[in-house]
Amino acid sequence: MGAKEKPKLAMYWASSCGGCEISVLNIHEHILTVDEVFDIVFFPCIADFKIKDLKSYPDGHIDVCLFNGAIRNSENEEMAHLLRKKSKILVAYGSCAYEGCIPALSNLTTKDATFDKVYLNNPSIDNPDNVIPQQVTKVAEGELTLPLFYNTVKSLDQVVNVDYYLPGCPPEPPQIWAVLQVIVGALLEGQPLPPAGAIVGAGTTALCEECEREKQEKSIDRFYRPYEVVPDPDECLLEQGLVCLGIATRAGCGALCPSVGIGCRGCYGPPEGVIDQGAKMLSAIASVMNVGDESMEEDELVDKIQEVVDTIADPAGTFYRFSMAHSILRRVKNGKGDS
Repeated sequence: MGAKEKPKLAMYWASSCGGCEISVLNIHEHILTVDEVFDIVFFPCIADFKIKDLKSYPDGHIDVCLFNGAIRNSENEEMAHLLRKKSKILVAYGSCAYEGCIPALSNLTTKDATFDKVYLNNPSIDNPDNVIPQQVTKVAEGELTLPLFYNTVKSLDQVVNVDYYLPGCPPEPPQIWAVLQVIVGALLEGQPLPPAGAIVGAGTTALCEECEREKQEKSIDRFYRPYEVVPDPDECLLEQGLVCLGIATRAGCGALCPSVGIGCRGCYGPPEGVIDQGAKMLSAIASVMNVGDESMEEDELVDKIQEVVDTIADPAGTFYRFSMAHSILRRVKNGKGDS
């Protein structure tokens, strides 16, 4: 990069909802600074960039790439490898790239079951010929191709090396701007970058540490869906029987959801030192259950525990909503390999 050259910025959208692109605009007037400081060389969501443009760049041409989205199909993986090759700094931007997020919940089932639900046995589908997408379709003009749909959704770092992780669904504007400032400082002023592999734009402790709700270590004998109760505005939501993953989630968002009476869903990933967010949450749930005492017979105790567990809607989807691809579980076993 020459003395007067701007650092080059790219952003790409793989398997995700598109909220991460919108989140970049949420830094408000700072977006003008980004445009002033960076030369945007690949950002298909906002301008007519082509893959051939990206391929024409020399290796390492892009100073920093914000890659959002999980790896759902062969095109996602191809773009991950291409952007890794063309970028000096590759950031797993947002929960989908970091941990798989909502797309990776399909790891609880199979590719065949997904296609069946989406294209065949669905009340909103009119498909009398039972047509499902094919990777290759021959037409008069030649062959039409689609990417290969994988059986397993992967996080970005499961297919390429990642330099930094910026968590969130999507990341919060103050964290986005702070991270961009660090990168700009390193590229233009020689300031040090965080250590490789660091999670940036977030804290190290659990979200509970920045949540202002009062914790009293109460025990509970059932859980409630959000529509079933009106929570006390000051008391810990988990202690009121509302599933809140704050104890198993990294701080950094400002506890936005608990502050308005909604349990943390876990989008910032596990705190420092936690390997499996879902397992951590299961441990926390077990610690607050009021299921009797040691004088009870084992069968009775088991039944009491099951009664409480049965009040948790969709435990797997709740505890692994954002982290399935990065979890110890990773996916259900189906005997069809891991591709």
